[in-house]
Amino acid sequence: MKKFWILISLGLIPFTLQAQRVGFINSQTIRDNFIEAQQAEQRIQSFVDEWKREFATMQTNISNLEFDINKNRLIWTDAEKAAKEQQLKELKTNADAYSKSKFGPGGEYDKMVKQILLPVDQKISAAVQKVANKRNFDIVFDQSVQPLAYVNFKYDLTVDVLRELGVDVKELEAQLEEKIAKDPANQKKESVAPRRVSRTQPQNPRTKQSQPSDERQFEQNNPPDSTDLKTNKPVK
Repeated sequence: MKKFWILISLGLIPFTLQAQRVGFINSQTIRDNFIEAQQAEQRIQSFVDEWKREFATMQTNISNLEFDINKNRLIWTDAEKAAKEQQLKELKTNADAYSKSKFGPGGEYDKMVKQILLPVDQKISAAVQKVANKRNFDIVFDQSVQPLAYVNFKYDLTVDVLRELGVDVKELEAQLEEKIAKDPANQKKESVAPRRVSRTQPQNPRTKQSQPSDERQFEQNNPPDSTDLKTNKPVK
């Protein structure tokens, strides 16, 4: 997965692969909301806490013995000092061996994780594959393993995977819809139609001339005959 993401960043993915449909999940979110994963992690954590307490006790015993050796170095005989130093060496050896047996590579912690978490991880993986097939995704990244520079939450399959696992996702679904709506890439841009200008009407209403009244219009079209004021006869 990491190699694939590096190839994308470098632009080395073939065109046919770039055309494939890509989605992503957040496996940590899935585990945090999947009850079986929570129970498995709590069981493992209980063992880890017990191992840490036992190791802390060993460290305390080592510190106490070192204090006694330094305090009584001038009082003890050579045989007593040698015995105490040998005891200290054994305590340190035992503590180191205990730590490696529990938390070292191939230790009890690794074995327990495989035994307890593997069945849960297999269920999650099966759910991811099923959702990807339903929604026709060819590739699914894990955002919690490889942080992505940008993602469009339209392609987030986390909620669908949790639903497939039988988890109530109402709250998570609402949060996802809000993220999708806030992304500018998902907001519809309204197209503004250009203003149509009439060829017969003046463009600026201020240039309009007031229309004459009906009476005035009639007088302009039908002027009265001129008359002589003395004879009251029309002048030709």
